[in-house]
Amino acid sequence: MARVAIVGVGAIGGVIAALLDGTGRHEITLCTRRPLEELTVKTAKGEVHVTAQNLTDPAQARPVDWVIVATKTYDAAGAAQWLRGLTAEGAPVAVAQNGVEHRQRFAPWVQQQSLVPLVVQISVERQADGSMWQRGGARLIVEEGSLGHDFAALFRGSECEVVMTEDFKTAMWRKLCENSTGTLSVLTMKPFGVYRDEAITHVALDMARECVAVGRAEGAQLDDSVAEHVVEEFQEAMEDRINSMLADRLAGRPMEIDARNGVIVRLGEKHGIATPLNRMAVALLGTVR
Repeated sequence: MARVAIVGVGAIGGVIAALLDGTGRHEITLCTRRPLEELTVKTAKGEVHVTAQNLTDPAQARPVDWVIVATKTYDAAGAAQWLRGLTAEGAPVAVAQNGVEHRQRFAPWVQQQSLVPLVVQISVERQADGSMWQRGGARLIVEEGSLGHDFAALFRGSECEVVMTEDFKTAMWRKLCENSTGTLSVLTMKPFGVYRDEAITHVALDMARECVAVGRAEGAQLDDSVAEHVVEEFQEAMEDRINSMLADRLAGRPMEIDARNGVIVRLGEKHGIATPLNRMAVALLGTVR
């Protein structure tokens, strides 16, 4: 049994909690700003009602064996308030966030040898009643190594596939190609059916190609077909699928603009690579209040 704390129980954090609870082997603590009356995740196999302790004050945090941070990327400082108590006995911290800067984001609070960045591949939407609707499978990608194997062991017996890779940088940038291109759904305020529009398809391809170019400059192994594969996956997705950034915009919440598009612009400038479409996305979404 492991003591596992999840900091940030939105859509992703909720599903991760349900997956861990499903093993029947862990003591789970949910760290949230507001009390959770219940945590329910709806799946194709039925509803999962998570059994866990819920804390709302970082001062209440006690040492655990693992911490999983699933807050939005812009709330790293808020998540860090929980880490002092939770990691008092040296617990590693797995970061289940978007983008390619997991280590940089938490460098002020977590020693690099204790930080485990994750690539999250879970299609989930928060429902009006507060429950989570998991629309497909769950896959987490983690870097090869002893901590990576220990993390994967947490999910043994669950419905989650944990994949080990020696080239985690490429996995992060491959996911960023999806996230950056997904911004077109946010700009148009339409679900994934919009990617079946021919004009949108061309823009999406060029936006993903910008990400590929910058990723290569950063050392990711991305071939020319990545952009096409990303757009094809979007076109094959359920037409009514909504990504988390569109859900945030519709709800009037802050959006992860920098982690999804801004980082491509910033690192593009560093390498002298033009990223006009991602720059446009950052500029337009930056006006949304």
